[in-house]
Parts: sequence; C-alpha cells; structure tokens
Amino acid sequence: MADLTGTIGPLTRLSVALSTRLLVFPALAVGLLCIALIVPSPMGALALFVGAVSVLVSFSVLSIVLLVHRQNAAATTAAVESFVTDDAASCIVTDKEGAVRHWNDAANRRFGPPPPGGLNTALTEILAQPAVTLRRMRLRAEDQGAAHEDVVTRYGQGRLSVHRLPNQQLLWRFQEFTPNRLFQDRRDGALLTVGRSNSILHMNDAARRLIRGQPKTLESLFGKLPLRSGEKHELLGTGGEQYIRVIDLGEVGGRRDLMLLEAGPPHGEKNVMDLMEILPVPLLMIAADGCIKSANAPARDLLGSDCREGARLADLTEGLGRSITDWLREAAAPSRSVHSEFLRLSNPDRETYVQVTLKKMRLDGRDVLITVLSDATELKTLEAQFVQSQKMQAIGQLAGGIAHDFNNLLTAISGYCDLMLLRRDPGDPDYSDLIQVHQNANRAASLVGQLLAFSRKQTLRPETVDLRDTLSDLTHLLNRLVGERVTLSLRHDPLLQPIQADKRQLEQVIMNLVVNARDAMSEGGEITIVTETLRLTEPLKRDRAEVTPGEYVSVKVIDSGHGIAPDQLNKVFEPFFTTKRIGEGTGLGLSTVYGIVKQTGGYIFADSTQGKGSCFTLLFPVREVESEVLIAPAPQIDTILTADSRGARLAQGVILLVEDETPVRAFASQALRLRGYTVLEADCAEAALRILEDSDLKVDIFVTDVVMPGMDGPSWVIKALEQRPGVRVVFVSGYAEEKFSAVQEQIPNSVFLPKPFSLTELTETVQRQLH
Repeated sequence: MADLTGTIGPLTRLSVALSTRLLVFPALAVGLLCIALIVPSPMGALALFVGAVSVLVSFSVLSIVLLVHRQNAAATTAAVESFVTDDAASCIVTDKEGAVRHWNDAANRRFGPPPPGGLNTALTEILAQPAVTLRRMRLRAEDQGAAHEDVVTRYGQGRLSVHRLPNQQLLWRFQEFTPNRLFQDRRDGALLTVGRSNSILHMNDAARRLIRGQPKTLESLFGKLPLRSGEKHELLGTGGEQYIRVIDLGEVGGRRDLMLLEAGPPHGEKNVMDLMEILPVPLLMIAADGCIKSANAPARDLLGSDCREGARLADLTEGLGRSITDWLREAAAPSRSVHSEFLRLSNPDRETYVQVTLKKMRLDGRDVLITVLSDATELKTLEAQFVQSQKMQAIGQLAGGIAHDFNNLLTAISGYCDLMLLRRDPGDPDYSDLIQVHQNANRAASLVGQLLAFSRKQTLRPETVDLRDTLSDLTHLLNRLVGERVTLSLRHDPLLQPIQADKRQLEQVIMNLVVNARDAMSEGGEITIVTETLRLTEPLKRDRAEVTPGEYVSVKVIDSGHGIAPDQLNKVFEPFFTTKRIGEGTGLGLSTVYGIVKQTGGYIFADSTQGKGSCFTLLFPVREVESEVLIAPAPQIDTILTADSRGARLAQGVILLVEDETPVRAFASQALRLRGYTVLEADCAEAALRILEDSDLKVDIFVTDVVMPGMDGPSWVIKALEQRPGVRVVFVSGYAEEKFSAVQEQIPNSVFLPKPFSLTELTETVQRQLH
C-alpha cells in the first residue's frame, strides 16, 4: 500500500493542478487569433496564428493526459475497495472531509451501517476525541502518503492507520488487538469507562437510562468503594430501592470498563437462593435451629438424597466432640461472624467428612446461616493415618522397652532355674516344680517375642526359604490346629522361587493367619493356602502402601468365614484390636504378623466380604541369596538341661563379662564358671575398659550386653579391639536394634545371642567362639 501511495502521489498533484488551470489554454489561443487578425504585418499575423495552433494542440494533449489519469485513479480506487472488502480489520474509504465512500463488511460488523456523520461519528463509540485524532492523521497522510497510530480504546488496544488514495480519497483501517466480546455482543448493555482516580470518563446511553443522571465519579454514584465485581451495590439517593450488579471487565491503559446490570435487593432470600444454585460450591441455607431452608445441587450431591428442604443438619451429620445444636447456637450468637467445624456424614455406606463454615446473614428480617461445605475426607484420612502412625510408633517403642526389660527378667529366672536343675535328679521332689517354672518362663518368653515382633525389634535370622517345603512341614501341625470341622488345602506354584526370611517367624505368621481363619468359621468351612509368583512391572498402590516393581512370592490365606465388617477392616493390624469375645484373644496376633512381615521387607493386605469370607495376602520380594552374617543358632527356649550336660568336660579361657543387669550378670558368671572359665565381671562399658588397661591381662572373649547406660556394647568393643585385635565377641541383648547388623559387620569374630538364653545356650555359644 505504501508503494502504491508513492506512485500515485505526484500524478494526483499534477491532476489537481491541471484541472484548475487547463481552461487558460483555450482562452490564450482565442486571444492570439484575434491579435493575428488585426496585425498589419503578414509575418506577424502568421506567427500569432502558429502560436494559437500550438496552444490548442497543447490543450488537447493535456486534456487527454488528464482524462487517462482520472480513469486510472478511479480504477485504482475500485481495486483498493475490492481488496479490502474481505479484510478482517475495519476498512473505510472517505474523502478528505471524512464522508464515507466505502464501508467493508468488518466495519459493518464492528460499527453497524455507515452513520450520517461519517467516520468521526462512527469512532465516537471507541475513541474519546475522534475528530482530533482523525485530523492529525489526515494531515500526516497528505504530506507523507500514510500514517498510523496505536490507540487505547474503551474496550482494549488497537491500531488506526490511513493511506492516501487518488482523487483526494483516504483509506482508513482500524484493527483491535484486545476487543472485548462482551461489549460487542451487548450493545444495549449499560457501560462505564472509569479512570485511575475513579472519575467516570464515558457512559453510554444505556448507562444513562439506568442511572438516570450523569455522575462525575464512582463515589457520587455508589458511595462505598471499592466496588466488588459480581456483587450488588446500592445507588445513592434511592433509599435501598435500587441496586446494580457491577461486572468489572478489566483495565487497559489505565481505564477500567464496568458493566452495570439492574438487580433487586441483595439480601432477598429468593435472590440468595438463585445465586446459590448457580455456584459450583456446596452451599446450604439453614435456620439458627439447624433446619435446612435451601441446598444447591453440589450440596445435595455431597450430603445425599436426605438433604432437602425441612431436613435438619443434625440428622445428616455427626459432630466430632460436641452436639451440632450447641455449635449452631454458638455460631448464631451476635458476637460470632464466621465459624468452621469438621463433621462426619451419617451415611452408613461410606465414611465421609465435611468441613462446614458458617456465615450469619439477615434475610427478610430473619437470621439465617449460609453454610459452605467442602469434602474433607482425604484431609481427615491423612490426619488419621498420621495419628495412627504416631500411636503405632509410641506403642512400638513401649513394647520394645517392655520386652527388653522382661527378657532380662526371664533370662535370670530361666538361668537360675537351670542352675537349680543341675543340682537335682529327676527323682527329686522339687524337680517337677522347677520344670513347671521353666515351662512358664518359656510361655512368657513367647509372649515377649510377640511384643518384639509387633515393635519390629526382634532379631531375625534370615535364610533361604522355600515356601513349598515350609508349608509342607507345617501341614501336620496346621491340620491339628484347624480341627475336624475345617478343611485345609494347599495350592502351590510349581515355579515358586525361594525367599530370604526367618523360617521360624514365617511359620508363626502362617499359623496365626490359619488360627484366625479357623476362629472365623465356627460352623466349619474351608481354608485355602495359595502360593504363586507375582511380577510387577509398575508400582502397586494399595491401602497406605506402595509396592515397588519387581518379582514377589505371594501367599494367600483364604477362608469362607463370616468376614470382617468394612469399618473394622482397616483396624485389624492394630495392637490389642480384636473382634473376639473377652478371654478368646489378646489382639496381638495380626499385629505380630504385621510386624514380622514388615521387618522381613514384605507386605500384607486384607480383603474381606461379610458373609463370604476373608483373604490375607502376603508379598515377599524374591532376592538373591546373600552371604549371611554369622549369628548364633536360634535359642530353644524349652531346652532342659540333662544329666549329660551336667557331666560335660570343663573348658578353659578368660572371659570378660559386661552386663548392667545384676541378676543376669550373676547367673551368666556362675554358669560360665561351672564350665571352667575364668570370668571377669563389669557392670558397664567404662568399667570394662578400665579392666583392660592392664596390659598383662589376657582375655580370650568378650561377652557383653548391647544396650547399657553410657557407652553401649558395640562402641566399647570397637575401642577395646584397637589394643586387642584378636579377641572374639559374643553380643547379648533383649532385642537387636535395626542398625546393629551393620555395626556387627564392622566387628570381626562376633556373634549375637538373644535374650532370654539358657545356661546351655550361653556356654555352647562361648565354646564355639573359642574353638
């Protein structure tokens, strides 16, 4: 377009000059002919005649040139008009006074039909002072051929450009960058344009009719500022009779556009109900006594079919600590404005929590509570999980500490019982009584083992276990446990791979699950144990656990009993939780199973359907067989010393015994001395190190407790081995901490002996270490 303007500019100026001066040529030719007629000299007359003819010829040539130029200019204008007809921007061809010569389709859509006042009138809707802008741009276009300006309109930003055309015409092109569709689609809407100081810059006719005046500022129109988009505001001077809903359409170039919609009073109950229904947030309108007056669709979906007008909030929800009636009465008090509370829905099918926020309002002369609901089930679930984890951790620490103390007591009881049995024959009257004491100590040790399993602080002895062989060995015992009215069946995967686990603890897990399944079938039934290989290619998320991808061995214990209620299913692994009657269970069975499985590195899941039965699924990772840490053989709690053990050959060696519990230290010292060892005693690690300061003292083996006041067992042993690197070590403890295995690997020639241990177990462990 600029090239076209540069080409036709000189021709246009020449055309204007010729059109105003061309009539001089015929007049000059006539004047020359008249003078030639009166000149007496023939030569002079001839010269004048030739001059007149030359002027007439020039006139003809110039007329033809002017005619051709006008035809070309008309053709050019027509081409330009045809070119801009389908332009997406508004294109208008005017004369130099602004009268419209052409109006394309885009301009018709944007401004409507051409107004009588021309372009100036058309742009009045979007520009504050269109006449000044158009004159400035027209002068620049006449001088330079084209001009453009970026303008800020009442609806956004735009660019207005002008190009000079032949025949003193101008091509105007208006393009909007951020047109406001709301204004384009609602020409009858009441529109305001407001400046930075809240001064009203422009009002359309619809706004003037709605407001019935011409205010200068927003303060004089509404009084209270700032205006909140979407809310209703009272017009000043109407006494609360006229309200306008204000829609803020955004700010461009320091100007803010507002749409005004006529509305009724904002506190009418019907209007509030209508507004509630269109909002996507669950909302209730309730009276101070808790009676529901209105509920929108999201609230009905959340609260269920019982949420309807006339229902009471207390019938749909349950308070978490106090009655809903008292809570509503407090929220409706004059001194309270906003109140929030967590409630549980009374729906028996699912456990759902909602957070309820109340806002007191006065509608039609009555106090009502606008209630905002939000689903807080996930939040409460996370909170319950956190509380449960804290509780389990606290109980686990308590159980571990109790088990440690009990193991010390049981070690002393069992040990002194062994010492007394050494001095009596089976025919002695006290022998049977000592056997009973020993057996009850073993039962107590078994219960302590369950506590340690629950707290995951028991000492596991992992080994390669083939579940098919393990279950086959257990079959006879399991059949005796389930009785005659229950059928036990096993199904194995023929390609089942071995796992790493403590065989004795794994057997306890299977027996506990089978016994629970038997108790769930009081009238008989079938228990099925299924083993299979499970390969996970992506994480398995169940309950609160996430099983990482890999290969697992799955063990399922399935029964056909009465099942577990849905509200109890997530509590079955909690300690001391049981559905059995008093005296029939301790509630430690499944918590013990959970502790053993988790300490082994496995997973356990429970599925149940009431009336159909339950299924407990165990997942153990398949691992390569690793070199096992040297650990003493599993203690046989029920070992009873025989006459052969009493007559064993005496051994030799110096033992440093470090134990903070006096009864345990006294028993262990006496037992080792009976075997012929020389025993040096210390009640703490510091005392042991002082004994070792004697460089002439030869010590063959350290027997030390792991957990002691002050320096613990591994710490003082590591320090002592710096000066005595060849001494062997036996660690004893009521439980082994999780980090102890890693520490033990750093101490050469060391084994672990868990409490409670018998006299025979202690002496045999020391004997193996020395030889």
